[in-house]
Amino acid sequence: MDPEAAYYQTVEEVFVSLRGDPLFLANPDWLLVREWREAGIPLRIVLRGIRDALDAHAHSWGRRRKVKGLAYCAPEVDAAHQRWRRAVAGGGEPVRDRAQVLGDFACALEKAQGLGPASRREAVELAAALRAKGQEGAELMTLEPWLQEREGQLLDRLREDLGPTAVGAVEEEVEAVLAPYRTRMPEKVLASIRTESVARRLLEAHRLPRLSFFHVGA
Repeated sequence: MDPEAAYYQTVEEVFVSLRGDPLFLANPDWLLVREWREAGIPLRIVLRGIRDALDAHAHSWGRRRKVKGLAYCAPEVDAAHQRWRRAVAGGGEPVRDRAQVLGDFACALEKAQGLGPASRREAVELAAALRAKGQEGAELMTLEPWLQEREGQLLDRLREDLGPTAVGAVEEEVEAVLAPYRTRMPEKVLASIRTESVARRLLEAHRLPRLSFFHVGA
């Protein structure tokens, strides 16, 4: 399973199994999952919301009525997300020490292999910025957008050093992996997965992680 597509596929598998209906997700459902993914909601929080919604439905007066789509679970997913955010802010949710995670990112950038001149300069600058951020004690919810922006800048430099031919080869690999999903997911969802997959591959080629707390279980 493609790691980026796994988020979507796991949501589908859990929803379909709990709903007790063999029908798979429709296009609006996939687009809703994309909203959750792009909002940075951890998979376990989405699944918690889905389980809460369908469990409540199973014990309600309307339990004989069929749940038609994933939108039925959206309020519970949103509620679970808000509880998670409050828990993170208040220290009630286990979150890896932010300074340590940022330090690990910085170490990875300093040890990265095979970087070209543009990406090497970016990596050195970013490593220093990460260590400085770690000392500031910034909140997770403000750190994540900053990390996404800086990762985007690093990816731009990696593409610049690799050149269009090498980047095109990576994109072709991703297209081949995503082929089984083309008939099942709308193009907007595939575009999101494609972007994430290419980013991961470009970074992994230099033994670099995704620069996001989403990918370290925060």
